Amino acid sequence: MASSRSIMYSSGDSNVKSEAVDSDLNAYNCSCNQLFSLQLLLMKLGGRIIYFGPVGQFSSKVIEYFESIPGVPKIEDKYNPATWMLEVTSRSAEAELGVDFAQIYRESTLCRENKQLVEQLSSPIPGSKDLHFPSRFPQNGWEQLKACIWKQNLSYWRSPEYNLIRIFYIFSGSVLFGLLFWQQGKRIENHQDLFNILGSIYSAIIFFGISNCSGVLPRVAAERTVMYRERFAGMYSSWAYSFAQVLVEVPYLLAQAIIYVIITHTMIGYSLSPYKIFWSVYGMFCTLLSFNYFGMLLISVTPDIQLATALTSPFYTMLHLFSGFFVPRTYIPKWWIWLYYISPTSWQLNGLFTSQYGDLEKEITVFGQTKSVAAFLQDYFGFHRNFLSVVAVVLIIFPIIFASLFAYFIGRLNFQKR
Repeated sequence: MASSRSIMYSSGDSNVKSEAVDSDLNAYNCSCNQLFSLQLLLMKLGGRIIYFGPVGQFSSKVIEYFESIPGVPKIEDKYNPATWMLEVTSRSAEAELGVDFAQIYRESTLCRENKQLVEQLSSPIPGSKDLHFPSRFPQNGWEQLKACIWKQNLSYWRSPEYNLIRIFYIFSGSVLFGLLFWQQGKRIENHQDLFNILGSIYSAIIFFGISNCSGVLPRVAAERTVMYRERFAGMYSSWAYSFAQVLVEVPYLLAQAIIYVIITHTMIGYSLSPYKIFWSVYGMFCTLLSFNYFGMLLISVTPDIQLATALTSPFYTMLHLFSGFFVPRTYIPKWWIWLYYISPTSWQLNGLFTSQYGDLEKEITVFGQTKSVAAFLQDYFGFHRNFLSVVAVVLIIFPIIFASLFAYFIGRLNFQKR
């Protein structure tokens, strides 16, 4: 019986900040009202109100109300009002008296007074103005962005299972590539040697890129759920969140690119000139940015991680086929060449490979003929060293596009099921 009764008592002064406390009726003590000026809300099973009004000194108001109902027994001296209320309003008591306390309350003067009070408090004071805030959020965009970056940075720092794993992947993968292609970067004698080096660069782009893209999906999916709740609470805008999510990835991806370049340049035997090292870092950095931001974009346009993962398959297929590795640009049919130009891997492979060997005038044997390395790259792959500046711009455009689309769709689409 006790589990079916509950009370709510609150401050009765409408001019001050009110607080309400929900309590089991058996826990209610007649001395509680000596501490506060209380209003009591008493409900029967099913949530129907049987009393809402002042408690009074030693529960006098409550006792007076129920004792005024015909048939309700008077409270005995020194009897706990909570226990008495529980007994006289129980199901068995209602059945015995043949009354419905909820119906009695709805027809009572107390209920009419409460409704009048609600109407009075619902009407604004003459001359008052509607509550208005100059902006939706308490802080401007810059402060929101700083707060989101601080939050995301702290969250990433406390997520070693995400960051350490991808650092370990690129470290171990770079060492593996270094062992497989040990010092082959210095031994370029024929076209097969060039294909081997191109294969190592292509494999690194695909392996590390797909690994990063797949790894970021669950991370951003979890952060998006938190963002929905905090954005609804008015803490920050979706733009502040999305740009913070984009920026917090930058130092980790830059660290990955540096680790890759340090290991592969020394083990595979690429040139150690500052210019070519910079190009390798820049090319791999833009590659990782593109794959990571594309993974974020997939999360922003799909309701769950399962669908986002499924959509990566056709994307990966296009990256393989139109990278320029299996079918060079000069051999792709004209009606398919547009896919080559919109594929990030084709530009990444172009930049990383041409920056290392596009200026090499060493004569090598190419399909029975003698050509310089630079000439072979231009004739067979369509890689021109003179276009490296264009390649550099395109490499950074891809991650900017993916990041901008992520920011747009994360704010426009809402997959929260509430």
